[in-house]
Amino acid sequence: MNVLDSLRYFFQPPPRPSRPYHGLRERSVQCIGPHGLHRMAYTEWGDPANRRVLVCVHGLTRNGRDFDFLAQALAGHYRVVCPDVVGRGRSDWLGMKSDYGFPLYVSDMITLLARLDADTVHWVGTSMGGIIGMLIASQPHTPISRLVLNDVGPLITAVSLQRIGEYVGRAPLFASMAEAEQWIRTVGAPFGALTDAQWHHLTRYSVRPVDGGFSLLCDPAIGDVFRASSIDADVDLWSVYQAIRCPTLAIRGADSDLLERATHERMSLEGPRARTAEIPGVGHAPMLMEATQIALVRDFLRAE
Repeated sequence: MNVLDSLRYFFQPPPRPSRPYHGLRERSVQCIGPHGLHRMAYTEWGDPANRRVLVCVHGLTRNGRDFDFLAQALAGHYRVVCPDVVGRGRSDWLGMKSDYGFPLYVSDMITLLARLDADTVHWVGTSMGGIIGMLIASQPHTPISRLVLNDVGPLITAVSLQRIGEYVGRAPLFASMAEAEQWIRTVGAPFGALTDAQWHHLTRYSVRPVDGGFSLLCDPAIGDVFRASSIDADVDLWSVYQAIRCPTLAIRGADSDLLERATHERMSLEGPRARTAEIPGVGHAPMLMEATQIALVRDFLRAE
Protein backbone atom coordinates (compact mmCIF):
# COMPACT_ATOMS: atom_id res chain seq x y z
CA MET A 1 0.00 0.00 0.00
CA ASN A 2 1.48 3.39 -1.00
CA VAL A 3 1.11 6.73 0.77
CA LEU A 4 -1.91 7.77 -1.30
CA ASP A 5 -3.68 4.51 -0.48
CA SER A 6 -2.98 5.03 3.21
CA LEU A 7 -4.38 8.56 3.16
CA ARG A 8 -7.79 7.33 2.00
CA TYR A 9 -8.42 6.12 5.55
CA PHE A 10 -8.13 9.66 6.84
CA PHE A 11 -10.08 11.52 4.16
CA GLN A 12 -12.99 9.25 3.29
CA PRO A 13 -16.27 10.66 4.64
CA PRO A 14 -17.96 9.16 7.71
CA PRO A 15 -20.83 6.72 7.11
CA ARG A 16 -23.76 8.26 5.30
CA PRO A 17 -26.65 9.21 7.62
CA SER A 18 -29.98 7.44 7.22
CA ARG A 19 -31.88 10.66 8.04
CA PRO A 20 -31.17 14.41 8.16
CA TYR A 21 -28.92 15.51 11.01
CA HIS A 22 -27.05 18.63 12.06
CA GLY A 23 -23.59 17.37 11.18
CA LEU A 24 -20.60 16.19 13.12
CA ARG A 25 -18.92 18.66 15.46
CA GLU A 26 -15.53 18.00 17.05
CA ARG A 27 -15.22 19.78 20.37
CA SER A 28 -13.35 19.50 23.67
CA VAL A 29 -13.76 20.40 27.32
CA GLN A 30 -11.10 21.20 29.90
CA CYS A 31 -11.08 18.91 32.92
CA ILE A 32 -9.01 18.77 36.09
CA GLY A 33 -7.46 15.80 37.84
CA PRO A 34 -5.20 15.27 40.85
CA HIS A 35 -2.16 16.55 38.93
CA GLY A 36 -3.47 19.36 36.77
CA LEU A 37 -5.61 20.18 33.77
CA HIS A 38 -6.21 18.08 30.69
CA ARG A 39 -8.42 18.32 27.60
CA MET A 40 -11.08 15.75 26.81
CA ALA A 41 -12.23 15.69 23.20
CA TYR A 42 -15.70 14.67 22.11
CA THR A 43 -17.73 14.33 18.94
CA GLU A 44 -21.25 15.71 18.88
CA TRP A 45 -24.09 14.88 16.50
CA GLY A 46 -27.61 16.23 16.07
CA ASP A 47 -29.26 19.50 17.05
CA PRO A 48 -27.02 21.24 19.64
CA ALA A 49 -30.14 22.79 21.20
CA ASN A 50 -31.86 19.40 21.70
CA ARG A 51 -32.53 18.77 25.40
CA ARG A 52 -32.60 15.01 24.78
CA VAL A 53 -28.93 14.06 25.24
CA LEU A 54 -27.36 10.65 24.64
CA VAL A 55 -23.82 10.03 25.86
CA CYS A 56 -21.91 7.10 24.31
CA VAL A 57 -18.66 5.98 25.99
CA HIS A 58 -16.22 3.49 24.50
CA GLY A 59 -14.09 0.62 25.76
CA LEU A 60 -10.60 0.53 27.25
CA THR A 61 -8.46 1.13 24.15
CA ARG A 62 -11.10 2.47 21.78
CA ASN A 63 -12.45 6.00 21.13
CA GLY A 64 -15.68 7.88 20.56
CA ARG A 65 -15.69 7.42 16.79
CA ASP A 66 -16.67 3.78 17.36
CA PHE A 67 -20.20 5.15 17.76
CA ASP A 68 -20.44 7.00 14.43
CA PHE A 69 -22.95 4.53 12.98
CA LEU A 70 -25.12 4.53 16.10
CA ALA A 71 -24.86 8.31 16.49
CA GLN A 72 -25.97 9.03 12.95
CA ALA A 73 -28.91 6.66 13.32
CA LEU A 74 -30.06 8.43 16.51
CA ALA A 75 -29.09 12.05 15.72
CA GLY A 76 -32.59 12.86 14.52
CA HIS A 77 -33.93 12.22 18.04
CA TYR A 78 -30.97 13.04 20.30
CA ARG A 79 -28.05 15.32 20.69
CA VAL A 80 -25.50 12.50 20.67
CA VAL A 81 -22.17 13.08 22.44
CA CYS A 82 -19.28 10.62 22.11
CA PRO A 83 -16.23 11.49 24.24
CA ASP A 84 -12.69 10.20 23.85
CA VAL A 85 -11.82 9.18 27.41
CA VAL A 86 -8.55 10.86 28.42
CA GLY A 87 -5.53 9.09 26.94
CA ARG A 88 -7.47 7.98 23.86
CA GLY A 89 -8.45 9.43 20.50
CA ARG A 90 -8.05 13.21 20.28
CA SER A 91 -7.92 13.70 24.06
CA ASP A 92 -4.77 14.60 25.97
CA TRP A 93 -2.45 12.00 27.42
CA LEU A 94 -1.87 12.39 31.15
CA GLY A 95 1.50 13.39 32.52
CA MET A 96 0.98 11.43 35.72
CA LYS A 97 0.12 8.00 34.35
CA SER A 98 -1.19 6.61 37.63
CA ASP A 99 -4.16 8.99 37.28
CA TYR A 100 -5.63 6.76 34.57
CA GLY A 101 -8.56 5.16 36.35
CA PHE A 102 -12.25 5.33 37.09
CA PRO A 103 -12.21 8.17 39.66
CA LEU A 104 -10.79 10.52 37.03
CA TYR A 105 -12.96 9.13 34.21
CA VAL A 106 -16.13 9.69 36.26
CA SER A 107 -15.03 13.20 37.21
CA ASP A 108 -14.33 14.05 33.56
CA MET A 109 -17.79 12.85 32.50
CA ILE A 110 -19.49 15.00 35.13
CA THR A 111 -17.50 17.96 33.79
CA LEU A 112 -18.67 17.08 30.28
CA LEU A 113 -22.32 16.96 31.39
CA ALA A 114 -21.92 20.39 32.95
CA ARG A 115 -20.53 21.68 29.63
CA LEU A 116 -23.54 20.19 27.84
CA ASP A 117 -25.92 21.80 30.36
CA ALA A 118 -27.65 18.43 30.58
CA ASP A 119 -29.69 17.75 33.70
CA THR A 120 -30.52 14.21 32.58
CA VAL A 121 -29.02 11.98 29.91
CA HIS A 122 -29.37 8.56 28.39
CA TRP A 123 -26.13 6.57 28.43
CA VAL A 124 -24.64 3.85 26.23
CA GLY A 125 -21.42 2.36 27.57
CA THR A 126 -19.30 -0.35 26.00
CA SER A 127 -17.09 -2.27 28.44
CA MET A 128 -15.13 0.46 30.30
CA GLY A 129 -17.75 2.99 29.23
CA GLY A 130 -20.41 0.80 30.81
CA ILE A 131 -18.50 0.66 34.10
CA ILE A 132 -18.27 4.46 34.09
CA GLY A 133 -22.01 4.53 33.44
CA MET A 134 -22.74 2.13 36.31
CA LEU A 135 -20.63 4.19 38.71
CA ILE A 136 -22.53 7.36 37.81
CA ALA A 137 -25.97 5.72 37.61
CA SER A 138 -25.54 4.22 41.09
CA GLN A 139 -25.14 7.65 42.70
CA PRO A 140 -27.97 9.54 44.44
CA HIS A 141 -29.28 12.31 42.17
CA THR A 142 -27.67 10.65 39.14
CA PRO A 143 -28.17 12.41 35.80
CA ILE A 144 -28.53 9.06 33.99
CA SER A 145 -32.19 8.26 33.41
CA ARG A 146 -31.74 5.34 30.99
CA LEU A 147 -28.70 3.06 30.74
CA VAL A 148 -27.35 0.63 28.14
CA LEU A 149 -24.55 -1.67 29.29
CA ASN A 150 -22.82 -3.17 26.27
CA ASP A 151 -21.08 -6.43 27.19
CA VAL A 152 -20.21 -5.44 30.71
CA GLY A 153 -21.78 -6.07 34.07
CA PRO A 154 -21.15 -6.22 37.79
CA LEU A 155 -18.82 -9.22 37.59
CA ILE A 156 -15.80 -8.95 35.28
CA THR A 157 -13.88 -12.16 34.77
CA ALA A 158 -10.18 -12.52 35.48
CA VAL A 159 -9.85 -14.50 32.23
CA SER A 160 -10.99 -11.51 30.18
CA LEU A 161 -8.78 -9.10 32.11
CA GLN A 162 -5.76 -11.30 31.48
CA ARG A 163 -6.57 -11.48 27.76
CA ILE A 164 -6.91 -7.71 27.52
CA GLY A 165 -3.69 -7.26 29.49
CA GLU A 166 -1.80 -9.19 26.83
CA TYR A 167 -2.33 -6.50 24.17
CA VAL A 168 -3.35 -3.19 25.78
CA GLY A 169 -0.58 -0.64 25.39
CA ARG A 170 1.55 -3.03 23.33
CA ALA A 171 0.54 -2.11 19.80
CA PRO A 172 3.55 -1.97 17.45
CA LEU A 173 4.50 0.82 15.06
CA PHE A 174 2.67 0.01 11.85
CA ALA A 175 4.47 0.43 8.53
CA SER A 176 1.20 1.02 6.65
CA MET A 177 -2.52 1.43 7.17
CA ALA A 178 -3.01 -2.07 5.79
CA GLU A 179 -0.74 -3.42 8.53
CA ALA A 180 -2.63 -1.39 11.14
CA GLU A 181 -5.96 -2.72 9.93
CA GLN A 182 -4.72 -6.31 10.03
CA TRP A 183 -3.64 -5.83 13.67
CA ILE A 184 -6.99 -4.27 14.58
CA ARG A 185 -8.86 -7.10 12.83
CA THR A 186 -6.82 -9.64 14.81
CA VAL A 187 -7.17 -7.97 18.21
CA GLY A 188 -10.79 -7.08 17.42
CA ALA A 189 -11.81 -10.54 16.21
CA PRO A 190 -14.31 -10.86 19.10
CA PHE A 191 -16.19 -7.85 17.63
CA GLY A 192 -17.73 -10.28 15.16
CA ALA A 193 -18.17 -10.29 11.39
CA LEU A 194 -17.78 -6.60 10.55
CA THR A 195 -17.80 -5.41 6.96
CA ASP A 196 -14.65 -4.20 5.22
CA ALA A 197 -16.03 -0.65 5.42
CA GLN A 198 -16.51 -0.99 9.18
CA TRP A 199 -12.97 -2.31 9.70
CA HIS A 200 -11.67 0.58 7.57
CA HIS A 201 -13.64 2.98 9.76
CA LEU A 202 -12.25 1.55 13.00
CA THR A 203 -8.72 1.69 11.59
CA ARG A 204 -9.05 5.24 10.31
CA TYR A 205 -9.94 6.56 13.76
CA SER A 206 -7.64 4.26 15.73
CA VAL A 207 -4.26 5.37 14.40
CA ARG A 208 -2.31 8.50 13.47
CA PRO A 209 0.67 9.13 11.17
CA VAL A 210 4.03 9.34 12.95
CA ASP A 211 7.65 9.20 11.82
CA GLY A 212 8.19 5.78 10.33
CA GLY A 213 4.55 4.78 9.96
CA PHE A 214 1.39 4.83 12.05
CA SER A 215 0.75 4.43 15.78
CA LEU A 216 -2.31 3.66 17.86
CA LEU A 217 -4.28 6.63 19.26
CA CYS A 218 -4.01 5.36 22.81
CA ASP A 219 -1.41 6.14 25.47
CA PRO A 220 0.70 2.97 25.94
CA ALA A 221 0.93 3.82 29.64
CA ILE A 222 -2.73 2.82 30.02
CA GLY A 223 -1.54 -0.76 29.57
CA ASP A 224 1.10 -0.38 32.26
CA VAL A 225 -1.47 0.96 34.74
CA PHE A 226 -3.91 -1.82 33.78
CA ARG A 227 -1.32 -4.56 34.33
CA ALA A 228 -0.16 -2.99 37.60
CA SER A 229 -3.60 -3.73 39.03
CA SER A 230 -4.35 -7.26 40.13
CA ILE A 231 -5.91 -9.17 37.23
CA ASP A 232 -5.82 -12.63 38.78
CA ALA A 233 -9.29 -12.40 40.30
CA ASP A 234 -12.77 -11.46 39.12
CA VAL A 235 -13.86 -7.85 39.75
CA ASP A 236 -17.08 -7.68 41.80
CA LEU A 237 -19.27 -4.59 41.30
CA TRP A 238 -22.58 -6.06 42.44
CA SER A 239 -23.04 -3.46 45.17
CA VAL A 240 -22.72 -0.74 42.53
CA TYR A 241 -25.15 -2.45 40.17
CA GLN A 242 -27.72 -3.06 42.92
CA ALA A 243 -27.83 0.69 43.65
CA ILE A 244 -28.93 1.51 40.07
CA ARG A 245 -32.60 2.43 39.73
CA CYS A 246 -33.00 3.63 36.15
CA PRO A 247 -34.27 1.41 33.30
CA THR A 248 -31.32 -0.64 32.03
CA LEU A 249 -30.57 -2.75 28.98
CA ALA A 250 -27.76 -5.30 29.31
CA ILE A 251 -26.37 -6.52 25.97
CA ARG A 252 -24.06 -9.51 25.84
CA GLY A 253 -21.98 -10.92 23.04
CA ALA A 254 -22.92 -14.59 23.04
CA ASP A 255 -19.24 -15.61 23.05
CA SER A 256 -18.09 -12.98 25.55
CA ASP A 257 -15.42 -13.90 28.08
CA LEU A 258 -15.92 -10.66 30.04
CA LEU A 259 -19.67 -10.88 30.75
CA GLU A 260 -20.57 -14.46 31.59
CA ARG A 261 -24.04 -15.75 30.81
CA ALA A 262 -24.80 -16.45 34.49
CA THR A 263 -23.96 -12.85 35.38
CA HIS A 264 -26.04 -11.59 32.48
CA GLU A 265 -29.04 -13.61 33.64
CA ARG A 266 -28.62 -12.44 37.23
CA MET A 267 -28.63 -8.82 36.02
CA SER A 268 -32.28 -9.30 35.04
CA LEU A 269 -33.20 -10.26 38.60
CA GLU A 270 -31.30 -7.77 40.77
CA GLY A 271 -30.78 -4.02 40.98
CA PRO A 272 -32.52 -2.34 38.04
CA ARG A 273 -33.65 -5.77 36.76
CA ALA A 274 -32.20 -5.10 33.35
CA ARG A 275 -33.81 -6.07 30.12
CA THR A 276 -31.30 -8.49 28.56
CA ALA A 277 -30.30 -9.25 24.98
CA GLU A 278 -27.63 -11.49 23.49
CA ILE A 279 -25.86 -11.00 20.15
CA PRO A 280 -24.94 -14.30 18.43
CA GLY A 281 -21.56 -14.72 16.79
CA VAL A 282 -19.96 -11.93 18.82
CA GLY A 283 -17.61 -11.95 21.79
CA HIS A 284 -16.35 -8.88 23.63
CA ALA A 285 -17.87 -6.62 22.51
CA PRO A 286 -20.67 -5.87 20.03
CA MET A 287 -19.66 -2.72 18.12
CA LEU A 288 -23.23 -1.41 17.66
CA MET A 289 -22.56 -0.75 13.97
CA GLU A 290 -24.86 -3.35 12.45
CA ALA A 291 -28.51 -2.46 11.80
CA THR A 292 -30.10 -4.97 14.19
CA GLN A 293 -27.75 -3.97 17.03
CA ILE A 294 -28.54 -0.29 16.42
CA ALA A 295 -32.27 -1.07 16.40
CA LEU A 296 -31.95 -2.92 19.71
CA VAL A 297 -30.41 0.14 21.38
CA ARG A 298 -32.73 2.62 19.66
CA ASP A 299 -35.90 0.76 20.61
CA PHE A 300 -34.88 0.51 24.27
CA LEU A 301 -33.81 4.14 24.59
CA ARG A 302 -36.98 5.47 22.99
CA ALA A 303 -39.38 3.19 24.86
CA GLU A 304 -40.49 5.88 27.30
